[in-house]
Amino acid sequence: MGVGELLLVGVVILLGLCGVLVPGVPGSWLVWAAVLWWALKDPQPVSWGVLVGATVVLFLSQVVRWALPPRRLRASGATPRMGVYAGVGAFLGFVLVPVLGAIPGFMAGIYLHERVRLGRHGEAMASLRTAMRSGGSSVLTELFTCLLIAGAWLGAIIWG
Repeated sequence: MGVGELLLVGVVILLGLCGVLVPGVPGSWLVWAAVLWWALKDPQPVSWGVLVGATVVLFLSQVVRWALPPRRLRASGATPRMGVYAGVGAFLGFVLVPVLGAIPGFMAGIYLHERVRLGRHGEAMASLRTAMRSGGSSVLTELFTCLLIAGAWLGAIIWG
């Protein structure tokens, strides 16, 4: 697989990661489809392993999300800007503290947005709790899954 095709797969994965934060966009399925495309175009054991792992992780994520409360983020006062803060925080956390850093990074992004918007620690914490109870945990689950898949793909490209 050439560099141009790898970049295109990476762009689709990046669009899928951004799509997780946008309501109505199947972000996790875009990430999985990009890995499927890569595995079909570059049929090696490592690519098939990443595809199988991505499929299993995505399936488990769907089961977990089914058990969580439905998304009602708009009703809780969540804004698109909050989604950007949460997404950037999750990405930075994922990079700084590999894998598990996405969870505190996501919540820190929401907290930072609410702290800037509301100005007080107590109000920002209350808003963070409300956002996580109103569907933020579902978004976090899907985003974490997509970051795991993207990290596995990138690791396979670099070291595989």
